[in-house]
Amino acid sequence: MLNEFKSFIMRGNVVDMAVGLVIGAAFGKIVTSFVNDLLMPPIGILIGGIDFSHLAIVLRPATATAKAVTINYGAFINNIIDFLIVGMSIYLVVKGMNSLKKAPVPEPTEKKCPHCMMMIPIQATKCAHCTSNL
Repeated sequence: MLNEFKSFIMRGNVVDMAVGLVIGAAFGKIVTSFVNDLLMPPIGILIGGIDFSHLAIVLRPATATAKAVTINYGAFINNIIDFLIVGMSIYLVVKGMNSLKKAPVPEPTEKKCPHCMMMIPIQATKCAHCTSNL
């Protein structure tokens, strides 16, 4: 069982996935900081000095024994923007990687007869259309 686990863990796709998850988590922190610290403050100023991270609907105000119950829709807006930025970034990376992969050019199976210009099999020694020797 230990050998099976070792062979599973050492397969290329598992290691690649683990590296991707670690890099993705770090990238997520960068995007969150970008949205919360750089993007949302100017947007908040443009729409009247609103700080999105503090936008909330108070369902029950705080008391001496309990915290306030709120719906934090401002944090939700920040998370949606995080998601859209991460999604667009991943889309662009995948699109770039796919453009680097060139489709293999298939070997030709036909050629033109130099006499009648009709397509014939590439290995033909005589044209089936004009009967010329090739």
